This record gives sequence, structure tokens and C-alpha cells, in this order.
Amino acid sequence: MRITLFTSSPQLDKSYACSLPLPEKKVYIEQTLHAIYQEPKDIIDEKVICYAKHWTECKPQICAALSEAFDVDCFNLFPDIKCNLSINPIEPRFLQQRSFDIFYHNSERGAIGVAIHEIIHFVWFYVWNHLWKDHYSEYEAPSLKWILSEMVVESIMKDQRLCSINPYYPREEGGCIYPYFFTMKANGKLVLDIIEEMYQTQSIQDFMKNSYAYCLSHEKEIREHIAKEG
Repeated sequence: MRITLFTSSPQLDKSYACSLPLPEKKVYIEQTLHAIYQEPKDIIDEKVICYAKHWTECKPQICAALSEAFDVDCFNLFPDIKCNLSINPIEPRFLQQRSFDIFYHNSERGAIGVAIHEIIHFVWFYVWNHLWKDHYSEYEAPSLKWILSEMVVESIMKDQRLCSINPYYPREEGGCIYPYFFTMKANGKLVLDIIEEMYQTQSIQDFMKNSYAYCLSHEKEIREHIAKEG
């Protein structure tokens, strides 16, 4: 079952919320969630300490792996990046604000898995933006640039320094990308196999250019697959 805000927070009345105009719906959800937050506050406070400790232990190998993958110094790249513990199970990220949310029910290992995925996006689009000189508004769903950024996470995550601390890797453990990518094909070939071959044989800049060109040439098939399986 897909976890949503309504399934994780049964105090929210979905039927009532959906009957409201958007401004009133927003107020209702915010007020209800504020009340809900008071219940797990002590748990969240404890997990802040637990997550921070585990992150400190894992940070050196994460930064080393991503520095190598992106050919940029990730140890000092985002000193202001922020992870928020949230009662929202959707776990959004905010690229330009350099922040992302982690659901407080997650374990410290699960939190690291989510954090690596999101940090890959931050670094990917940092390098991408310097390469293409485009705008961050182009990096969100349903943009093809966003789709590509979601697909490449698995190839980058294969680094032993990353996958060894990510409980969602490999695919048999749930996968670190959307499952519909696993069966996506273009011209009869698995798209992720093509992406992986490019990643393993090209510089990060060439990989970005060529993988995006590949996606552009097969955009119709890619979008049709996501519409059907997503």
C-alpha cells in the first residue's frame, strides 16, 4: 500500500479535507498536523540525536563517494544543507532551499538511505546547472530533466561506500528509485541498462549530456511507460 499523509495520519478526515476549497483544506491539514505533532514530539527529539550521530559516522564515505562520482569536492559543497524530521511520509525535497524531509518513523539506517538519494539530487543539479546554465524551475516533475535525475540515482548508488549503508539497496530490498523504472524499455532495451553503461564509461559531464540526449530521443516511450506503470 502506498503511504500517504492520510494513511499515516488517521486523525485527518480525507473525505472532509477533499471537500474543502484549497485554502481551507491547507488550514485544516496544518492545524490537524500541528496537534498530531505534539504526540510524537519526544520520539522525534530522540531521533534527531540518533539520526545526527549515524550521519556523522557515515558522512566521510558518502562525501568521498559523491566527490569521486561528480568530480567535485562534496566535503565542503553544501555546508547549509538541512534535513527536517517530519510527520509527513511523502518526504519532499527543496532543491534551491537545500533541504529535505525524512519521515520520523524511519530508522537511522533508513534515514541515511533517503538522505543519500536526496543529496545525490542536490549534487547532480549543482553540476548540471553549471554545465547547462539553465534554471532550477526546470528540475521538477514532470520535466524530463527530473525523470533522468531519478533514474541515475541507482547507478551512482552502486558505489560500495553508498550501497553498503543504504538498506533500500539493491532492488530486492525495495530499490532506491521508483520501481517503474526497472521495466522501462526503449527500442526493446532496458533504459536503465543503457544509462548504466553510459555512467560507467563516461565523464560526469559527458554522461549528463549523452544520457539526456538519449532520454530526449526516447521521450515518448519514457513518458508512456511512466503514465502506464507509475
